Amino acid sequence: MASSISIIPSYFASTSLPPRPIASHFPFNHNSSTFFFPLKNGSFKLRNAPPLSPKALSARAPKAAVVTKDTWEKSVLNSDSPVLVEFYASWCGPCRMVHRIIDEIAGEYAGRLSCFILNTDDDFPIAEDYEIKAVPVVLLFKNGEKRESVVGTMPKDFYIAAIERVLKS
Repeated sequence: MASSISIIPSYFASTSLPPRPIASHFPFNHNSSTFFFPLKNGSFKLRNAPPLSPKALSARAPKAAVVTKDTWEKSVLNSDSPVLVEFYASWCGPCRMVHRIIDEIAGEYAGRLSCFILNTDDDFPIAEDYEIKAVPVVLLFKNGEKRESVVGTMPKDFYIAAIERVLKS
């Protein structure tokens, strides 16, 4: 019968304390707004930072507006201009990539196309009406009717081509 032998280096075996969490190895408190910056001489410089808001964390302001089940009919179905709606979920990584593309498109097509985002977790009935089974999905509407859809994360050209088809129809 084979026995298992564990080899523990002597500097680990001599300590009877449990290992510290990783965060405790750093010279700052994660819950405070005080930060320590390392200097060349090995010491740390203390700085207080203002609390960060979600807007401060983003390098740019979003250009696509949020649409909900309460504003859906007015913003999308009764719109005079063509409408692009991105269906997303806050936990979805690929949706964040599509957000950036939709924000660029919203800026480029301002006045010709209205761009919105809809959180499928918050407004599930709308997503269910359009049979959204996965996110991200971009739907294009004209005169209150769904005209085009782009499923998944695609290059910007895919979205532009769908938009141009809707604008020309």
